[in-house]
Amino acid sequence: MPKIGSGIDVYLKEILSASLVELAAEEGKTLPDESKMSQALEIERPKREGQGDRATSAALRLSKSFGISPRDLASKIIAALEGKKGGLIEKIEVAGPGFINFFLSGEWLSNVVHEVLSEGDRYGANDAGAGRRVQVEFVSANPTGPLHIGHGRGAAVGDTLANLLAFAGWKVEREYYINDAGLQMEILGRSTQSRYFELQGKPDLAPFPENAYKGGYIYDIAKSAIAEEGDKFLSMPLDESLPWFKKLAGGVILGTIKADLEDFGVHFDVWFSESTLYERKLVPQAMEYLKTRGYTFESEGALWFKTSDFAEAPAGENSDNNQQTEEEKDRVLIRGNGVPTYFASDIAYHKEKFDRGFDRVIDIWGADHHGYVPRMKAGIEAIGRNPSDFDVMLIQFVNLVRDGVQVPMSTRSGQFVTLRDVLDEVGVDATRYFFLMRRHDSQLDFDLELAKKAGNDNPVYYVQYAHARISSVLREAVAQGKRLPEANGDISPAIFPVIFNEAQGGAEARKLVDFLAFFPKDMAGAARDLTPHAVTVYATGLAGAFHAFYNTNRILDSTPDLEASRLALALAAKIVLARCLAIIGVSAPEKM
Repeated sequence: MPKIGSGIDVYLKEILSASLVELAAEEGKTLPDESKMSQALEIERPKREGQGDRATSAALRLSKSFGISPRDLASKIIAALEGKKGGLIEKIEVAGPGFINFFLSGEWLSNVVHEVLSEGDRYGANDAGAGRRVQVEFVSANPTGPLHIGHGRGAAVGDTLANLLAFAGWKVEREYYINDAGLQMEILGRSTQSRYFELQGKPDLAPFPENAYKGGYIYDIAKSAIAEEGDKFLSMPLDESLPWFKKLAGGVILGTIKADLEDFGVHFDVWFSESTLYERKLVPQAMEYLKTRGYTFESEGALWFKTSDFAEAPAGENSDNNQQTEEEKDRVLIRGNGVPTYFASDIAYHKEKFDRGFDRVIDIWGADHHGYVPRMKAGIEAIGRNPSDFDVMLIQFVNLVRDGVQVPMSTRSGQFVTLRDVLDEVGVDATRYFFLMRRHDSQLDFDLELAKKAGNDNPVYYVQYAHARISSVLREAVAQGKRLPEANGDISPAIFPVIFNEAQGGAEARKLVDFLAFFPKDMAGAARDLTPHAVTVYATGLAGAFHAFYNTNRILDSTPDLEASRLALALAAKIVLARCLAIIGVSAPEKM
């Protein structure tokens, strides 16, 4: 039997299934297969007041199997459930064309509160990951400039996802891939080198490249070069000094990135350098591996990947005219001049990831890389892994809004708002929360003025205030000499039903308990579906449920049983709110 608090949905589904099996046997009917039965028995939370705490459309879905109307089948099911409902279900009713509504009892509501208090901050955790290893690689911005707010959103999403997966029983490792090889680093080095000569009064010796990085931070790095080496490079050939400038600029910027992420509360277990792929000869090794598996061919002096071996064109497309979509085209791995493509290094990198023993790899990329996903899925399959072991989450763009006007951003032109700017203006908590208020694959408008407000229309303030409000109540209880309920669950469930009495403001108490009951299911779903924004959705709803409960129920100075049970419910809400905020990476203040 599942937990009788948060696991009530599973319990209802089990007794519903048992009742239907008995009915089918009695009447000589055949039930649908397991998959269809599972869908038919889904338990839902009714959307309207008065329709109970849970509902099912099982009678509507299965009436044909029994050859009777949905309402008649619903009545038979309810009769069969009577002997199984125990003390957890107060009553069961037929509604509308054949819905079955369950009204849960005070015993169930009490069990939810008791379960939260007993399990404390482990309430809602599960073992779906079973200790398997998962790597989450995120941010991985080129070390060519400071992190902007788009990178910040990826950082908040990746870090929260890692927390969710750990809460769901996975052994999580966070990784940052440092793109320190390739053309962008070359451009960064030449940009810094040119500014160095400009500051030395010799701009003609190293003209500023057209595609150079123009941000003021390049001047700052060039100034540090002068402070460190003086005019040493003025008489040196440009190509000879370029590696030094590239290394200096990359190192300075990477140091800034690390500091910004640390201050943002994002900590990586591994910083993986792209250049080590070449130092360890992992790219040629991976290419040889692909050759042995028959996934490459040579043409025009280059080594190609047989992308077309993995493409599945929709029926009726590309079958007669031999045209290929971009996803189906074979791709170059090693150019005719012997230089690897990004695709080759990415295959080598991901092979190295799985060679480290990860059961699952999750990459978080910018939305502009959406066309690259099928190609990498094919690469994962080519190295011998199941494509389902590799997930990609695409982060949509962030529009920063100030006073109703969108702020322009362009890394190359130097017109952008950095993550550091936003952190300094609105703080870590608001920044992280706002980045997570929408699905990662939906564009986000980040309202700076709203994020700074100390009021209930600011979502993060609203949630944190609920936690602080509970803390204030608990402090006052202690000051009055009251005994607080223990988080180890030593308080008897028998005292709880009184707070669910309608005459005692029980409606809001029921809603609050129901939110607590859904926490394990919602967090498990967020981890399973890779939807970290669901944590902020839940936290905002829970905070609202507590504020409504607080505004309609006097917690202290009521009768002893009411006071004890309301304090217990408040503490349970505090435990779950704190866990939500911890998963998001936002503080849970005791005072505001």
